[in-house]
Amino acid sequence: MLLLGRRRLLFPVLSGCVLILLLVNPALGASDSLEDLNLSYRTAQPLELTPKLSLQLKLHAFLLWSSVGFLMPVGVLLIRVSSNVRSAKSVRVLFYCHVAAQIAAVVLATAGAVLSVKNFENAFNNTHQRIGLALYGLIWLQPVIGFIRPDRGVKARSVWYLAHWLLGIVVCVVGVANVYIGLHTYRERTGRSVGLWTVLLTVEVSALALAYLLQDRWNHVVRLRQEETAAVGDGRSETTTEEPAYPANDHKEVAVMP
Repeated sequence: MLLLGRRRLLFPVLSGCVLILLLVNPALGASDSLEDLNLSYRTAQPLELTPKLSLQLKLHAFLLWSSVGFLMPVGVLLIRVSSNVRSAKSVRVLFYCHVAAQIAAVVLATAGAVLSVKNFENAFNNTHQRIGLALYGLIWLQPVIGFIRPDRGVKARSVWYLAHWLLGIVVCVVGVANVYIGLHTYRERTGRSVGLWTVLLTVEVSALALAYLLQDRWNHVVRLRQEETAAVGDGRSETTTEEPAYPANDHKEVAVMP
């Protein structure tokens, strides 16, 4: 009943947030048509960097990279690792680390949004700004979905899990892509090289993606090694046992989320 009440209260709030996000772009561009804005962007003069503006751009880039380019993927990786941990205490630690990483990511992304709205041009006439606007909405929506999760055993739990997981992956992928787009936009507007930062970002994203793909297989590798060891031990031993050394279905039920 309490969960249902929270959902009823949150629905108008979420609807209002979505409506505001949809109205922001037309309101900002009401004085010009979309074609005029695109033409203005294509013919814009190179951006003259003052020390203050340069610092603001670097801070904006750092905040968004640390949010969607690092903390959010790390949070996804942590909760994925917890699915293969047998200790209930370790599962809880990983879960709370996941929550802390996601909250920190939302706070940093919000700070980056405030910085961009306050100090930069916000005509939303280029891909980086448009994706960023949509991304901010998804970033703020994701923790709300996380906090209204149904209890275990409830039918809606599987639907909630799929929606929460899918939205998290979308935010991470789109966020990283927008960081690349932002670097490209910065190079076009300032003429400065971003090759080093692009390479470093690629290395970091590749490492996180590799860890995400391989961590699910690590348990399988450990199990194969234990089975191989057990088989060698059985071959050397003259006595036999009725039960295998490593049961194939030896899984402990632990609560992934409290």
